[in-house]
Amino acid sequence: MTAQFPLGGRISGGRLATMLGDWRHSGSRRGGADLAAAIELHVLDGRLPVGTRLPAERELADALGVSRTLVGAALDRLREGGLVASRQGAGSWITFPRGGSGLQVHAGERLDLIDLAHASPSAVPALLPALDSARGLFTAELLDHGYGVRGLAVLRERVAARYTARGLPTEPGQVLITNGAQHAFALVLRTLAGPGDRVLVEQPCYPNTPEAIRAAHTLPVPVAVDPRDGWDVPGIEAALRQAAPRLAYFCVDFQNPTGHLLDAEDRERLGAALARARTPAVVDETMAELDLRDDASPVPPLAAFAGEWAITVGSASKSFWGGLRLGWIRAQEDVLDRLVAARWSLDLGSPVLEQLVLAELLADPDPVLRGRRAEVRERRDAVVAALGEHCPEWRFRVPEGGLSLWCGLPEPMSTRLSVAAANHGVQVAQGSRFGVHGGLERWLRLPFSLPPERLTEAVRRLGVAAASVVSTAPVLESPAGAVT
Repeated sequence: MTAQFPLGGRISGGRLATMLGDWRHSGSRRGGADLAAAIELHVLDGRLPVGTRLPAERELADALGVSRTLVGAALDRLREGGLVASRQGAGSWITFPRGGSGLQVHAGERLDLIDLAHASPSAVPALLPALDSARGLFTAELLDHGYGVRGLAVLRERVAARYTARGLPTEPGQVLITNGAQHAFALVLRTLAGPGDRVLVEQPCYPNTPEAIRAAHTLPVPVAVDPRDGWDVPGIEAALRQAAPRLAYFCVDFQNPTGHLLDAEDRERLGAALARARTPAVVDETMAELDLRDDASPVPPLAAFAGEWAITVGSASKSFWGGLRLGWIRAQEDVLDRLVAARWSLDLGSPVLEQLVLAELLADPDPVLRGRRAEVRERRDAVVAALGEHCPEWRFRVPEGGLSLWCGLPEPMSTRLSVAAANHGVQVAQGSRFGVHGGLERWLRLPFSLPPERLTEAVRRLGVAAASVVSTAPVLESPAGAVT
């Protein structure tokens, strides 16, 4: 088939070289494979969008300080993998593989790509029965116009009932249905913060959070979440006083990526600090239902302590399925009125059929959530066991919930490891993605959202990739392995 002309913009050789960073393995003789793997990682990570025109071979070779032959070999591998297309006179550009993913690692060998860049499990088995039930209710909705900026009443009622059952009395009028948690956060930013305002955010954090903050022309102000001990609440109190942020963002229920859970005592202290500073906080509860503790008492939502200063965001993505693309905001009704007024300029509501499906799932959610938690617990334990076998020098604490391990590496190698891992058929997000201003090269997020056998194989490949990039210099910090 003849390649179509690209529609995207062009990236210069200098810019691409800067983006790729330290792409070449120390002492590696497979420079073409290393360069191809580095470019593939940026394509799969979304930083080189489909349609982007690549620099000419000579320009890229000059920018990287390598031979044109090496660049040509890398592009040949990318073309074989379906990630680059070329046409004489038009140059080369990023495409997307039509059949499968993954580059040829050795001649004649192709590895299937294991995606560990996304902490998102597949759908719960109950989703199809819920869809069947929703179809019976869908006919009545067809008689209406289909636009509901606040969301279907039945879904808002069931979300509110779930909060009430968790110890936070909630009325349906306090709930707004959104197109996922990220959409909810962007809507709050658009409504409550303006250009130049400061937004307090955790470090490390979910990568799309600081991206959303910057997209709103606001300024992220990081506060530390310690990999072992969690939140520094006195430090947050100081930041609230000194930085005077317009808004704050916290994920206190199995934080992404560290997996920490803020206890009730510190929630009370944090809620009081937010009230004193009169700073509203977006509380992301995307992971809240993935509590993997066997018999521990549930911790009340932060809004039970922070009152009107907490704007709680939830999502169906981790508990049920990301493909539903539904979330919600729980807040005071006057705040929701402002959010609704701002939403009209963005969209006119969430899809009706998906809302009916989620409402069916929330009619009796406990059996479904018990099954999800058992599934995630098994996967977490599989990753922990695999790390003990294949990466015994990595440090981590076993989280009590959520979907990921935050692994300390034996040296600053996260970006190099992510590039090498792609060449071994594993896609991971390097630690710098979780830093507000980059860094975190000693850390790697390892999700456990895939089946156990896939996770075990992924960790085995990561162990091989790590061995290929680790330096021979002595490591000053002694890793301690897993801690509970």
